[in-house]
Amino acid sequence: MLKKVVTASPNDALAMARLKMMRLGVGGLPVVEEGMLVGIVTHRDITLMEGESDLRVKDIMTPQVLTITRETSLKEVLMIMKNTGYQRLPVVEEGRLVGLVTQSCVISAIADKVE
Repeated sequence: MLKKVVTASPNDALAMARLKMMRLGVGGLPVVEEGMLVGIVTHRDITLMEGESDLRVKDIMTPQVLTITRETSLKEVLMIMKNTGYQRLPVVEEGRLVGLVTQSCVISAIADKVE
């Protein structure tokens, strides 16, 4: 699990969210307001809105986010990612974002078990 997660604010301009993703080489950002997870925005979401310069993250984010907890097992994470096609899952406690599990995290965890 990634504990230091770069996030977007609902009021961020799409250009700012796109820039964050490009600089970090990530495909999506959890959207957080006052510490609470309120959505997720992906590179695909932003690309589909190319040319809409006045839009904010809140205008295109997915507000209903499938989340996991710290207690979610690796097997459960694998099944969720397999069945949904999601590449990242926010980790929350009482609605607050505490981390992010990505496909890379899952691959690393599996590799550690194989060693």
